[in-house]
Amino acid sequence: MSGHVRQYLELTKPRVVALLVFCAVIGMFLAVPGIPPWRALVFGTLGIWLASASAAAFNHLIDERIDKLMARTARRPLATGQLTARQVLLFAVALGIVSMLVLVLLVNALTALLTFAGLIGYALVYTAYLKRATPQNIVIGGLAGAIPPVLGWTAVTGALHPFALQLCLIIFVWTPPHFWALAIFRRDDYARAGVPMLPVTHGVTYTRWQVLFYTVLLLLVTLLPTIMGYSGLLYLGGAAVLGLGFLYYAVRLLHPPDEFFAMRVFNYSILYLMVLFALLLADHWILGPLHPTGMLLQRVV
Repeated sequence: MSGHVRQYLELTKPRVVALLVFCAVIGMFLAVPGIPPWRALVFGTLGIWLASASAAAFNHLIDERIDKLMARTARRPLATGQLTARQVLLFAVALGIVSMLVLVLLVNALTALLTFAGLIGYALVYTAYLKRATPQNIVIGGLAGAIPPVLGWTAVTGALHPFALQLCLIIFVWTPPHFWALAIFRRDDYARAGVPMLPVTHGVTYTRWQVLFYTVLLLLVTLLPTIMGYSGLLYLGGAAVLGLGFLYYAVRLLHPPDEFFAMRVFNYSILYLMVLFALLLADHWILGPLHPTGMLLQRVV
């Protein structure tokens, strides 16, 4: 891979975007009893990926000054001067335009509208304003990152559904403990860059307790799909085990064995979300015809 291609790929935050697109694709599969229509699956995934990549590139552009001051981001292409601000801007805009064209012309208008709202929410509302304005930035701005399952659902059905909103809620509540664990480990970086992340403004101890609070809330929220009848015992059992594992990490974080433990919490949170959504899909395929979602789609189709 050439150097320039690699730099442009880095602008898209491929690992972060991969997790978002994964959750969107799971939303597509949960929306129907069997395999989603190929058109919605292929072009919906492409459009959502392009929009997420566009938002990530805008994040690089807006955070150029901050990135230069933080060890974690100092080697990003724009921060090192490997790419210019004009190149990044054109790349971000091009990805955004193509994503909207794909979604409007080949998927549906609702998905395009919601995806555009998510792009604006992350790139402008969170990155340009909230990130610098309040230590609750990741809580308020988390909705933009939580919307992928809804996008996947609407790409297939063209309509919103309570189950899709529950999936969005799960990611919304998952985001603070996930990100604050990283912020604890990188707090000196954020302080140097002048970003008011919670560990910087309220201290590490307070942030650790917030991680625990949101983890407990997350454990409760992940029970909703089964309580509301959209998922069965396979998902419930897996969600309980995963949630208790997250709770163990959150409790241990109150008195961590070493400074790096916060990163172990962060890494577990990523694995947690991936496996949780995989369990939703496995449960859906095994018990799908019995679920309200399955019966609803059968009536629609």
